[in-house]
Amino acid sequence: MQKTILIVDDEETIRQSLGGILVDEGCEILMAESGEQAIKIVEDELPSLVFLDIWLPGMDGLETLKTIKSEYPSVCVIMMSGHGTIETAVKATKLGAFDFIEKPLSLEKVILVVNHALDMLRLEEENKLLRQKLSREYELTGNSFSIAELKEMISLVAPTNAWILIMGENGTGKELVARSIHRQSRRAGKPFIEVNCAAIPEDLIESELFGHERGAFTGATAKKRGKFDLAHEGTIFLDEVADMSLKAQAKILRILQEKKFERVGGTKLIPTDVRVLAATNKDLEKEMEEGRFRQDLFYRLNVIPLKIAPLRERKEDISMLVERFLKEFSVKEGEPEKIMTPEAVAQLMEHNWPGNVRELKNTTERLFIMTPANVIAAVDIPALFREGDQGLPVALEALPDSYKEAKWHFEKRYIEKKLREFDGNISRTAESIGIERSNLHRKIRSYGLDAKSADDA
Repeated sequence: MQKTILIVDDEETIRQSLGGILVDEGCEILMAESGEQAIKIVEDELPSLVFLDIWLPGMDGLETLKTIKSEYPSVCVIMMSGHGTIETAVKATKLGAFDFIEKPLSLEKVILVVNHALDMLRLEEENKLLRQKLSREYELTGNSFSIAELKEMISLVAPTNAWILIMGENGTGKELVARSIHRQSRRAGKPFIEVNCAAIPEDLIESELFGHERGAFTGATAKKRGKFDLAHEGTIFLDEVADMSLKAQAKILRILQEKKFERVGGTKLIPTDVRVLAATNKDLEKEMEEGRFRQDLFYRLNVIPLKIAPLRERKEDISMLVERFLKEFSVKEGEPEKIMTPEAVAQLMEHNWPGNVRELKNTTERLFIMTPANVIAAVDIPALFREGDQGLPVALEALPDSYKEAKWHFEKRYIEKKLREFDGNISRTAESIGIERSNLHRKIRSYGLDAKSADDA
């Protein structure tokens, strides 16, 4: 990062000596001899760091610090003083100063504090970029009416503390919606804790949700914080909430009502402040009718219901989703970016996608791995589907764990299939799949395919 540092001191010798030290460290130096001048330079140049003397003519250092931090909170300010007190240092820190150093300035101390400040600024910038990346990663993709309506609803309810029930089929993106709500809420800087209710055994549900004290049961060798404890002041996401037992539902209802809990084996009541988001792929009204879900818990959770449409009802989003997935796989695997032709996308749109977006993502990943060319055409897609299976993709679980092995496996099968389609004609096969004829010859040899069946007709 660029290291621009402003030195503010009414003594020229201090400005010059400190400036000399920092120039030797590769910094770009700006100078001011008063608080008023410093504020003007910060406004024009926005330096990374400011060395600011406490005692200045006119506006003193503390007042200058207060103004800078109120207008430009990202600027890091290091206070200097030849006769400072602990009281002054504490006051400067409360006003937002990064550090406080005494005069006469020590070369080692100056370099150390500059390095620490720049490291902090670098981490803040990295965190900012990471948050932006995560924001894009969990962004809802699509321009269909149902997605546009869902995004609008999220923008309305996210800033509130209302509890939300998210409903949708498997693979529609319920966790994506929950994370989007959390990121747009006032709790965004606090924890987002996910609880897969279907995966927790009934005898461990209390320990997982509320934690336990040491010795509470066999195997409890240390104190453990539960999910509600970890989510304090943040958001807890109860995924697949309908898969909890009635006993577990009762315990959840109690903590939602009382907003406090006890750890297993403990006696102390622990207050909790959490926003609750819940999700299910089941019809909760039917579950209640059949006695598998508590009515009182349903009404607690269902303050604001959000319904995610299945992919078969918003097929116009498939093109955008495929484009996004292909870019993600390119970055993930360090491979050149690939695109899909409109004809190929149209073929994907003919499928009903019972696994929804998750199924589409898995299929797109297989296409990315299997297609040698950088353009995925319609002719590439039938190889991914089992005959007589209504277009359902072969499960990714059957692939080798290694990306390299999976690519080798599918490329070999793909070339074999294409050669059969064109009766072993290498020129026509190469033209069809979009690679050079000589390159195809090399692949045929490397995969040990039958040379006779690969001769040009």
